[in-house]
Amino acid sequence: MKGSNSYKFRSTKLIITIFSLVGTTVLLWTWERAPLVNTLLSAQDQFLFSSSDIVTSASDSFDAVLITEKTNGPIGQDLNAAPINFATSRSPVKNEDLMGFRESSLENSGCNYAKGKWVADSRRPLYSGFSCKQWLSEMWSCRLSQRTDFSYERYRWKPNHCEMPEFERLTFLKRMQDKTIAYVGDSLGRQQFQSMMCMATGGLEMPEVEDVGWKYGLIKPQGAIRPDGWAYRFPSTNTTILYYWSANLCNLEPLNATNPATDYAMHLDRPAAFLSRYLHRIDVLVLNTGHHWNRGKLNANRWVMHVNGMPVIDRKLANIGNAKNHTVYSVVKWLDSQLYRHTRLKAFFRTISPRHFLNGDWNTGGSCDNTIPLVGGSEVTQDESSDPVVEGAVRGTKIKILDITAISQIRDEGHISRYSHKAKEGMQDCLHWCLPGIPDTWNELLIAQL
Repeated sequence: MKGSNSYKFRSTKLIITIFSLVGTTVLLWTWERAPLVNTLLSAQDQFLFSSSDIVTSASDSFDAVLITEKTNGPIGQDLNAAPINFATSRSPVKNEDLMGFRESSLENSGCNYAKGKWVADSRRPLYSGFSCKQWLSEMWSCRLSQRTDFSYERYRWKPNHCEMPEFERLTFLKRMQDKTIAYVGDSLGRQQFQSMMCMATGGLEMPEVEDVGWKYGLIKPQGAIRPDGWAYRFPSTNTTILYYWSANLCNLEPLNATNPATDYAMHLDRPAAFLSRYLHRIDVLVLNTGHHWNRGKLNANRWVMHVNGMPVIDRKLANIGNAKNHTVYSVVKWLDSQLYRHTRLKAFFRTISPRHFLNGDWNTGGSCDNTIPLVGGSEVTQDESSDPVVEGAVRGTKIKILDITAISQIRDEGHISRYSHKAKEGMQDCLHWCLPGIPDTWNELLIAQL
């Protein structure tokens, strides 16, 4: 009897011990997945920065903004911390890093990078808006404007169920050795190009980077304000990054080459001549279009829509929206047909960048005055793209979608807004983005899918 009681006591003690171990394991696992402090904060509290946490004096420089990490709180200033050095702050390139990129690409081939959330990151931005003057247009560098709040710079995109390696410029250039990256599109494509140049250089001046625009016909014509694009080569890795301006991705052909005031045939079913001419020299191609598809732009540029070599007379196709859709599908179909000849080419069509004009448009008093990040939420949960035209065009082809629309839609505070260098009184830019800013994330999404 005594032995039986002893056995029961030991059994009870063993059961209690097992339950304790299981309970502790579950608690630790839960803590790692979602720390308790996160469960006590609202989504806005977790991602909101106070404007008082940003250095805003007129005399400060970016290097004076000293960033430290606070758990689940706003980014503050640590006066004892060393300034971020964008050229050297990230770890050097290692072979295992390159392997990690390749493995990550294989693992992520089926994931949706457009689903996820914006999270605070004290290591952002990836470069300085003050120092990237060699590559960044002044009109898009909000650090050089009168804007005083820069909390929009301090977030990164975190996809659900997808690995997105931290950007490191030397690793990136090594991956792109002997390769050419081309952005072809409108001014938002130019912003993405300038973002990539700032990312690849760490935002620093690099005299050794060569201007090779002439190799791609990117030479400023006599009397023109600027060339049709730019191309730069990094000698250390023989990497070229270029941009070509083609707002509608159509082939433009003067109807009377001898008349300076001639109209131009805008061929909806023919890609820009630049693509046909230089596709064999491109390894990564990013296309975009969207914001020049309006009657005012067409009339101002004297563009006349053509299909099959003839002016468009079909009233349905003459509708601007239908004409744009026709062009997107035509360009994708043509590009897909070329891939068998250019087996190394990776082609992307970037979805449209959202506008955030309220109470009017760019020329009728429209504004985007919000400066608080993520007031409308931080997460994108939808499976489908917010740009159904591009999504439909690339479906069933080897062209990949670079889906940035929904993730940019919830970042309205990142526009240039009233701080444009060239805007007239009462006009705001709620189309283009401050740099550093949202287009940097577009490039991170691109790199993750290479």
